[in-house]
Amino acid sequence: MRTWHDATMLLVLVALALLLQLVPWPVGLNGFKPWFLGLVVAYYVLEVPGKIGLGMAFVLGLIADCVMGAQLFGEHALRLLVLTYILLRFRYRLRFFPLWQQTAAMAVLLANDRVLAVWVHWMADSAMPHWMTFLSPMLGAMIWPPFFILLDRLRYFARVRKSP
Repeated sequence: MRTWHDATMLLVLVALALLLQLVPWPVGLNGFKPWFLGLVVAYYVLEVPGKIGLGMAFVLGLIADCVMGAQLFGEHALRLLVLTYILLRFRYRLRFFPLWQQTAAMAVLLANDRVLAVWVHWMADSAMPHWMTFLSPMLGAMIWPPFFILLDRLRYFARVRKSP
């Protein structure tokens, strides 16, 4: 039962994250928009082992490219692959960090994602992301603790409710 619930919750969260990415923000605050799909993938890689691997991250990235109309097809796929690889590589350490250290690690991972996005655009000789997009890792790191706790509580209550 737990596996079915986690898969359903993952699909709902991915759909919600993609919808949140499509919501327009005010022009002055557009650079602050966190990468919601990256946060969902990070949570599942850390807390639900085996649900998201490199292949699933690649597919989710291609879906994100299609949904968001990415300028470079495969950009989100590459970014999610790198994020997932790093999280899988250091999962056993990161998972047992206190929440404040996990938050700092997420800030570094999200900043790494921004650097990777700039590198991809530079290599493809396409329009560079605006400098304000480097502010989004800060907001992503700030929402990581409540996001992490909320998803943990949702998974806990779903397990308790399904128990006989």
